[in-house]
Amino acid sequence: MDKPVVVGVDGSPASIAAARYAAELASRRLAPLLIVHGYVHPLGYGAAGVSPYTPALPDPRADGANLLARVASGVARQFPCLDTATEQVAAGAAPALIERSRGAEAVVVGHRGIGGCAELLVGSVGSQVAARASGPVVIFRPITERQAAAPVLVGVDGSAGCLPALAFAFDEAARRALPLLAVHVADERVEPAWLAESMLETVVAPWTDKYPLVDVRCQVRPASVVDRAMVDASSNASLAVVGSRGRGGISGLLLGSVSQALVHQARCPVAVVHPYATGSIHA
Repeated sequence: MDKPVVVGVDGSPASIAAARYAAELASRRLAPLLIVHGYVHPLGYGAAGVSPYTPALPDPRADGANLLARVASGVARQFPCLDTATEQVAAGAAPALIERSRGAEAVVVGHRGIGGCAELLVGSVGSQVAARASGPVVIFRPITERQAAAPVLVGVDGSAGCLPALAFAFDEAARRALPLLAVHVADERVEPAWLAESMLETVVAPWTDKYPLVDVRCQVRPASVVDRAMVDASSNASLAVVGSRGRGGISGLLLGSVSQALVHQARCPVAVVHPYATGSIHA
């Protein structure tokens, strides 16, 4: 069975837009779409699991079923040939999506859901899923018409963690017929420009051989703050792609500082690419 693209919906405008984006992603990848609504039981069933005082799993809710039907209907009108299924899960949204990521092609969430606070740039569900899921997680944000034709941006630091990101970024650029911009941010005080350029070209070379039709540009950006430089670069991208942790990753942290910054502050959709549950992606 083909792995589905999984998208979480809660009725918020951001989640409805994320569902459309997920449908486009699934259509490009010839994958089915699974629309998931995780509901929290008012008597104690939620992200933490079943309360010891709850005798059984709660039944699916009518409002959740109606929401899923509306979203699926909208997807069917836009993508009539897309194999689409829905699922209501007796759990919090984040645990439901994290669990389903293990058998998914990718997971898509909106940048903010119904419970999103105005001062937060990404909702708690998106943060949790981006940190803990398997495979690619796309945090969807709307972009301008100009950005839609902009390159796919991928961050490259030379670590093993950037290999899944390169695989996803090149595949998306090829499927969308978009150029790809591979960026390495280098602090010239500790990494000479010539060394940074050599590393970037060496790491990207196998992927340019595999995807000869993708227009690739490599760019070394001199900066001392890597995450700020990548957020700035996302202003001119249709999609920003990063690994979950780079060469500066600290053991115990689920996301590196660059991934976290992009999840919260990027100016375009962001794909945080973890290795799939069965292993990493390689050229």
